[in-house]
Amino acid sequence: MALKKRYRCEQCGYEIDTYEGRGLFGQHISAMYCPDCHTIQNIVVGGVIGDIAPSFSSEVNRLCLRCGSDKITKWDYHTCPKCKGEMKETNDNEFWT
Repeated sequence: MALKKRYRCEQCGYEIDTYEGRGLFGQHISAMYCPDCHTIQNIVVGGVIGDIAPSFSSEVNRLCLRCGSDKITKWDYHTCPKCKGEMKETNDNEFWT
């Protein structure tokens, strides 16, 4: 089962959707933190896309989708990228494919 989950910062209200599980084509989506533009970006990893384009087979050497920074790291699912407040799951869950 693949779920889309929403997180919201209790301090500033920043929101992000994250994705758990694997999609229809075997891909998973990783939430990555960008220290340059202070956002969380979801990047597609693996699956059919990773088979065709090896650069998509992992999170290594990927760029921020918003600003192009090469400093992105996996998000910890707790820290707000905008204000460093605490992000909490909202329980607004949906299925994704």
